[in-house]
Amino acid sequence: MTAMPPKLFLACATAVAAALFAAPAAQAQTWPERPLRLVVPFAAGGATDVLGRLLAVGLGEKLGQSVVVENKPGASTVIGATQVAKAAPDGYTLLLAASTTLTLNPAIRPHLGYDPIKSFTPLGLIADMSLVLVANPDTQIATLKDLVTQAKANPDKFSYGSFGAGSSVHFGAEMLKAATGIRMVHVPFNGSAPSLTALAGGQVPVAVDTVVATLPLIKGGKIRPVAVLSPQRLPALPQVPTVAESGYPGFQMGTWFALLAPAGLPAPVQQKLEKALADVANAPATKARMVELALTPAYGNGAAVKARVEKELPEMRAVAARADIRAE
Repeated sequence: MTAMPPKLFLACATAVAAALFAAPAAQAQTWPERPLRLVVPFAAGGATDVLGRLLAVGLGEKLGQSVVVENKPGASTVIGATQVAKAAPDGYTLLLAASTTLTLNPAIRPHLGYDPIKSFTPLGLIADMSLVLVANPDTQIATLKDLVTQAKANPDKFSYGSFGAGSSVHFGAEMLKAATGIRMVHVPFNGSAPSLTALAGGQVPVAVDTVVATLPLIKGGKIRPVAVLSPQRLPALPQVPTVAESGYPGFQMGTWFALLAPAGLPAPVQQKLEKALADVANAPATKARMVELALTPAYGNGAAVKARVEKELPEMRAVAARADIRAE
């Protein structure tokens, strides 16, 4: 077999390399060429699902291709997140992630199917969902000071409800306990509905839940708002003070949402997605709909997602260790 002349070999090698580099670049220029899939790791019908569908419509308009929402609930978002982490990094599979996905699960689950930083390309922050401390209206708890006074007078006789062990509200309540120095027994339920039903029925005196879940019951007089765990008061509950205002400066805990793609996304595709998300999330109509859902618009770019995870993950690991929070 005759050896290829060095110059010809070099020319061929250069052509092959150029073709390999050109192919993804050319694909990125024409992307997207087919519908996209947005995995929402929550059940259909809730505020997160509505948010996902709102984003899907907006992104579809910006990108010129439909964005199909696919609900993949289960295991505190682990099922949906793992599926997206293992998908091809071609821009056609996206994830509406929650802080549960990125900072709580890694703090309490040692064997996840994804890494919160290495497995994804962050595209942007979207919205915050505030948490609320609520009480049974038959109790004498109208303020956080009331709860602290009564809990300290009756240590270990107070309990609080949450919608599940290892959830954002479980973390929020344990942070509240640490800040105020009170002791309460955690009573986890399988979802907001049973937790708040138990609260309204007097099975637990207090609970922590999302503003989305608690608002209808608060408006109906079934439960009483005591304090919000967000750094500012909420437009939906302007009369309810923050925990920080109630004597614990600097306190804040909530849940938030971000748009992610699998790691290794081509830079041109990433740039297109980041711009589309920025346009959609900052649109007045999108912001207004988020407020209607009791969400707080909180757009930030992909770098802001990474920075938030890197800041919060060590904090949540410390809370989990202190309170012995473990995955169910």
